[in-house]
Amino acid sequence: MAKKDYTNWDRKELIKEIDQLRKRKKYGLVWEDKPENVVEQCKTELPVLEEVKSKEIITDPNKPINLLIEGDNYHALSVLNYTHKGKIDVIYIDPPYNTGAKDWKYNNDYVDINDQWRHSKWISFMRNRLQVSKGLLKSDGIMIIAIDDNELATLSLLIDEIFPNKVKNTVAIVHNPHGVSRSGFSRCHEYAVFLLNQNQIINKKTAPEDLRNINLRRSGNNSLRADSPTMFYPIYLDKKTLKITKVGEVPANDFHPTSQMIEKKDSYEIWPIDDKNIEKNWYYSRKRVIEKGNEELTFKWVKDKINPYFKHSNNSEQTYKTVWAEKEYDAGAYGSTIVKNITDNNFPFPKSIHAVKDCLKAVLKSDKAIVLDFFAGSGTTGQAIMELNKEDGGGRKFILCTNNENDIATDITFPRIKNLINGYKYAGTEKKILFEKLLSNKSLQTIDIDLARIEEIRITEKDNFDKFEVKVEDNFLRLYGIKKSNGKKEGLGGNLKYFKTSFVPADPTDKNKIALTKKATEMLCVKEDTFEEVKSTKQYKIFRNKKRYTGIVFDHQAIDDFKKEIAKIDGKFSLYIFSLGDDTFDEEFEDMKKKVKLSPIPEAILRVYRRIFK
Repeated sequence: MAKKDYTNWDRKELIKEIDQLRKRKKYGLVWEDKPENVVEQCKTELPVLEEVKSKEIITDPNKPINLLIEGDNYHALSVLNYTHKGKIDVIYIDPPYNTGAKDWKYNNDYVDINDQWRHSKWISFMRNRLQVSKGLLKSDGIMIIAIDDNELATLSLLIDEIFPNKVKNTVAIVHNPHGVSRSGFSRCHEYAVFLLNQNQIINKKTAPEDLRNINLRRSGNNSLRADSPTMFYPIYLDKKTLKITKVGEVPANDFHPTSQMIEKKDSYEIWPIDDKNIEKNWYYSRKRVIEKGNEELTFKWVKDKINPYFKHSNNSEQTYKTVWAEKEYDAGAYGSTIVKNITDNNFPFPKSIHAVKDCLKAVLKSDKAIVLDFFAGSGTTGQAIMELNKEDGGGRKFILCTNNENDIATDITFPRIKNLINGYKYAGTEKKILFEKLLSNKSLQTIDIDLARIEEIRITEKDNFDKFEVKVEDNFLRLYGIKKSNGKKEGLGGNLKYFKTSFVPADPTDKNKIALTKKATEMLCVKEDTFEEVKSTKQYKIFRNKKRYTGIVFDHQAIDDFKKEIAKIDGKFSLYIFSLGDDTFDEEFEDMKKKVKLSPIPEAILRVYRRIFK
């Protein structure tokens, strides 16, 4: 549509045009903005961080330090806009679903089903936080938002407004297999909304065992020797290494091997014959086995025979689907029960640890990534990151933000993270799915392969579990490994710093600038990731990590003493110097300009807050 030229319009015409525009329907969200107390508070008070030293957990100084921030997440996000702007790889959040069940407060009052402004309050609440968190993401950063049907539509429109360049992908997750009755339907799902850049690639997921461990011997239709005579031949293996040494010729039709496995002096002769002594055929031709056999196949003992399996099939990795219905996403069995076991406290509606882990695994590209959850609740995101690090030795870090309403932070989030790091008492049994396959008419034709695979897993995992169970449930064939607890669950290790949000007056007087500078020490350590104190005086402080140092000078008259101190230290410095204005004191550090990077405080902090709280 061509733009209108209003240059020569008179006042009456312009008023008429404005009235017409006001009557037009708007595409997108229109709501009554409801001012929020915690947002208004920042006009008179500026948030800072204060460390709770008694809640520090350091088990390995060589591992990353994770953060737990207690306070309203709007205030925490404001601080993080200074300390972590453009540094976050993934934001995962599970905000209030606004069900009307009094599970969420706005301006200190519960929002119930009869509140005529409840949707407007929710939109205002979310807009404030999404807007402030937007700048924390890296240029390729990804946001994941858990939500249900109550606000999915409004969230989608809000995302379009705040993140116009992001692409939305919505995954349905069956979190309550039994369902909850609502409007005539039994609701059993919720959603994870992924916000991605254009053309951003989602990771593949590891295929289930039944797809990655297919026997080279055919089964089902067209699997008999007579169906493909040229695919019936022996494979010879070295007895010690089980590597292919030779591929035999296709025998005459009237030749019949005496067994599936024939032992020779230095080798095993393997034929495509099943457990019922029926002659089958191989999936691969002789030429393929000769050229690629040792690269693509692996040979394993199953009971008293050796079976060949594909090392990798075309299905060794799978694309994540948009519906996740597997049993491990059950928020009761893998959410509530886990929180209760770890903390000995109940928490309403925690996510399944597997749902959160898979959301993160779908998008995380680096094992050094920083993941933020500013609706941390029970701390499932923290557990997910620690488990991922334990699995692959990664150095990912998490930042969790939660208020302490109903003692959530002190009684749930912190104890959960603490116990996961250090280990905790646990009585009972652990049950793990070691194999599962969806049963169908087609899969039943190859059930012998699955049963052989189950037997192989039993053998290889026998030292890791006390017993095994094979069950058919929910149309799945499953093998469970069961292990009795020895009374304590081993800790995952790691480090944690605990902070609370605090405030200083916002009025930019000299007195308040001095107060903000004194309160900024923890913020600067968080920003630079330097927590080990090297030296502390009234005039200056020095902190470090393995790679660099942070210096904070509270009194510019102590610059000479500070310079003498850091001259003894071999390393790079991020240096923050108190100034009532914006003076970085470059001249005083001209002789050290290759050693130090200068910033004024509190002006650098105030600049960020002016942008957010304008």
